[in-house]
Amino acid sequence: MTRIKKNVSMLSMIKEEVNELVKKFGKNEKDTGSTEVQIAILSKEIAHLTEHLKIHKQDKHSRRGLSLMLGKRKGLLNYLEKTDLEMFRNLKKNLGIR
Repeated sequence: MTRIKKNVSMLSMIKEEVNELVKKFGKNEKDTGSTEVQIAILSKEIAHLTEHLKIHKQDKHSRRGLSLMLGKRKGLLNYLEKTDLEMFRNLKKNLGIR
């Protein structure tokens, strides 16, 4: 019972975080498809999953998911670098991506 409540609160927390990222990086409040917002959301998920893997070292399935997310973010970053270099630099600086 407590696990279900914990998951529900985690989901609402994640939803709130996504809304904040959309407001910060999006062109408007409903702009979830722009490259900047997608990179920001993926970065948040990557940070969350990295913390999970520090605790659960043997979780191979989550590690694979992390690798897929890193690849997707890398592709989006490459696209953004080619199309809008200034936005690329600002986004990397704001998100703390190396």
